[in-house]
Amino acid sequence: MQFLDALMKFLAGGKLSVSTRFALLREGIQGTMSSFYMARDLRNDQVVGLKILDPKKTAEFEARFKGLNKPTEGEIAIQIEHPQIVKTFEQGLTTEGAQYLVMEFIEGPTLHSALIGHDPAFEGRRVRFIREAAEAVAAVHAAGFIHRDVCPRNFILTDSGQHVKLIDFGLSVPATKGFMQPGNRTGTPNYMAPELVRRRATDFRLDVFAFGVTAYEICTFELPWMRGTTGMAAMGHDQTPADIRIYRPQIHPVLAKAIHACIEPEPPKRCPSMEKFLQMIRDVKHEDAGT
Repeated sequence: MQFLDALMKFLAGGKLSVSTRFALLREGIQGTMSSFYMARDLRNDQVVGLKILDPKKTAEFEARFKGLNKPTEGEIAIQIEHPQIVKTFEQGLTTEGAQYLVMEFIEGPTLHSALIGHDPAFEGRRVRFIREAAEAVAAVHAAGFIHRDVCPRNFILTDSGQHVKLIDFGLSVPATKGFMQPGNRTGTPNYMAPELVRRRATDFRLDVFAFGVTAYEICTFELPWMRGTTGMAAMGHDQTPADIRIYRPQIHPVLAKAIHACIEPEPPKRCPSMEKFLQMIRDVKHEDAGT
């Protein structure tokens, strides 16, 4: 079987024939630049997630980094392994010229949909979710990349709502000088750091800010500013984020302080790293004080 697979891939110029290799079982969550399928790998009968990127939209995004030799989404994703990050097994090009990723298939809602529905899975697990999300983003940074789209849509609740995993490296870039220059304003508006909105230079703290907004929402089901299609983040933070205790008066004070440190509008005042955030909450066992 492996010999036959290798032969067919060789005959296809090293590219993947989706219809030969996979049985598409159903469509999953669709992104702005890709299609995602639950698929059965006909080589080994394994159920996987198959992500196929839209060639035109992908090319338009990658054109922003002309001359920088930007790695593809698949090349980035396959380098990052962590229990709280969806594992990528394989990546490359299809015979149709589209980038593809083969990854573990996870059955579960996004953190975004769980927050909208006030899912009971949050009860007693908020600190766990926040810590796991922080560990995932820290792993991305340790691998030398900036995620650039940390938000509830890019986390999945796994194991029947017991844990969270980070997904989607479609906007991710290497944490090197060329990719951190002003001008590339991409992300999810309500979670975008002020320096990104204002087209200033960025670094890892861009993700720290977006993570902080996500953690705030996990604790309160609210954003630190008025919710909308742009939100205060995209307006450049002309107002101070609302004190998290307004929505959750009983929150553990250490957790509240750590989250607010992440959403400081000015990068020099912001929590400097995900590792620092994890150190700040290392002794926090529950989201509420006295429990």
